[in-house]
Amino acid sequence: MVKKYFKKIIAQSPQDLQVISACCEGGKIKMNEIKYLPKNKIFLFLIERISREKEKSDEIIKSIVKFEYVERSKSKNIDHNKIDSYLELVAINLFKNIENFEITLLFSNNAIITLTAEIVEVVLEDQSTKND
Repeated sequence: MVKKYFKKIIAQSPQDLQVISACCEGGKIKMNEIKYLPKNKIFLFLIERISREKEKSDEIIKSIVKFEYVERSKSKNIDHNKIDSYLELVAINLFKNIENFEITLLFSNNAIITLTAEIVEVVLEDQSTKND
């Protein structure tokens, strides 16, 4: 029996967030698996991503990406009524504003989600492989 180990990456700096962005590049996110919990200041989504950690791997990993300390979320070019549609993540960018950070999730087809956060606290946690 082969033991599977799932990774958990915690980002607290722009460099750390680049690692999570690289891992998630090209991943698919279903619209109804994106949640913003304003009272808890948490934004999260389930992403099906290709394993970038292994060379020439086509393994699909289901991961949760959680952003904490999120003050507000806004989106552009996203139809929230199409809950069964998918977004393809291109990159996650971070910008320092005067008082806060702006985390931008860039998707194909010019779709954007911008999160305003007090501090950078992002977690990528693998849940399973698609074949599990």
